Amino acid sequence: MNVGILLLRLALAVILVAHSSQKTLGWFHGLGIEKQSAWFANLGLKPGRPFVTVAATAEVLAAISIATGFLTPLGALLAAGTMIVAGMTMHLNAGRIWNAAGGGEYPYMLAVIAIVIAFVGPGRFSLDQLIVRAVPSFSHLDSGALVGVIVAVVAVLGAIPFAMVIVRSKRAATVAGDADAQS
Repeated sequence: MNVGILLLRLALAVILVAHSSQKTLGWFHGLGIEKQSAWFANLGLKPGRPFVTVAATAEVLAAISIATGFLTPLGALLAAGTMIVAGMTMHLNAGRIWNAAGGGEYPYMLAVIAIVIAFVGPGRFSLDQLIVRAVPSFSHLDSGALVGVIVAVVAVLGAIPFAMVIVRSKRAATVAGDADAQS
């Protein structure tokens, strides 16, 4: 089981780093910071550049935490929250959940994986476990049902303001489009 958790952590971390580098550096067929910023703004996350910077930074920090198993609940929270925002952004703009239709299915699944890691913990091969073994009073670093629930709830609640920004932006664009059509 510990090897499986390690592989899951490493796979999620690699994906998060790739997502970040797509946004900021244009690697892996990404847009790079300028085009990604314009795309974020077009999706309703305005101004785009700060949203791209925050998303990319959260992805890298989450990846480091999850890969090393250090402060894993915090890393899981960053990953889940960022991926829920990404999923909601795609979902709200496409009007569909499925990835093939431009929806948020894929980022939602990454969020679920991060939440699962929060529930099951980082496993034996992690810095958190080394710390818990060395300093038993730090056992709160160990995950469990309560940690998983907290991560899931906080990630969803943290995504709500971003969803509100997107909805407001879409409404404003609709109103502006209606006004232009009437002119």
